[in-house]
Amino acid sequence: MNTITAEKVFSDLQKISSSEREKFFYLLAEKAFRDEDNCTHEELFGDLKDAYFTAGEAAEYLEISMATFRRYVRDGKITAKSEVGSTHLFFLDDLRELKKAMKLMKP
Repeated sequence: MNTITAEKVFSDLQKISSSEREKFFYLLAEKAFRDEDNCTHEELFGDLKDAYFTAGEAAEYLEISMATFRRYVRDGKITAKSEVGSTHLFFLDDLRELKKAMKLMKP
């Protein structure tokens, strides 16, 4: 499983367009470090509301292996909402619901 590191975040930031980088740093500066009660998840990540994830991204989001993710798909715990070529795309809201359910099942 991929671990998020400062170096990876920096590398990923270098790959996105300058306008998206500007937006990210604006959000970071304006919202992320002020009083936490005033900063909602929706304010910071609202642009991801209708986002789709590839299987690899979905597994990383859920913090599970690809093998486990494939079992979840096979068992119907999550289904692809779209396909682009041979790539299945999974809706972020469905992944959030599954992640909540997974947390509730942990002892």
